[in-house]
Amino acid sequence: MGVLYTRAELVQARAGWRAEGKTVVFTNGCYDLLHPGHVRLLERARSLGDVLILGLNADVSVSRIKGPSRPLLDENQRARMALALAAVDAVTLFDEETPRELIAAVLPDILVKGADWAHFVAGREEVEAAGGKVMLLPLEPGFSTTNIEKELLARQPRAATRV
Repeated sequence: MGVLYTRAELVQARAGWRAEGKTVVFTNGCYDLLHPGHVRLLERARSLGDVLILGLNADVSVSRIKGPSRPLLDENQRARMALALAAVDAVTLFDEETPRELIAAVLPDILVKGADWAHFVAGREEVEAAGGKVMLLPLEPGFSTTNIEKELLARQPRAATRV
């Protein structure tokens, strides 16, 4: 099972992994409702190195990005679920609009995002300037937290109309 780190603890752990010659992979996201697309992306990301760090959007960040009805699960629940996955070695929370500062502090060897983020990868410049790589991985077709949420809401029985 992985470890939940504060940012300072993660930076210290990263220094240790670097000293051990381990390849560190970093990805991030809301992971508001863990689904098979998330799991497969995390497994593919982990296969690229020795350690996978997941930067998880804190609740305030998720609400800013996804709207006031989100997150569906709070940051502690989301972190615990992510840490239960064999692919995830470390989780840290961030509440900034993007994880750029976090990525700059950690400087992973490989920065991974889903292919839907080809237009913008926060931290790209910092990682590449430090000699790291940025990789865009294909998404698992048919999986999206937003679409799952819409589907569940559509399945709700409509309130009976009073006569």
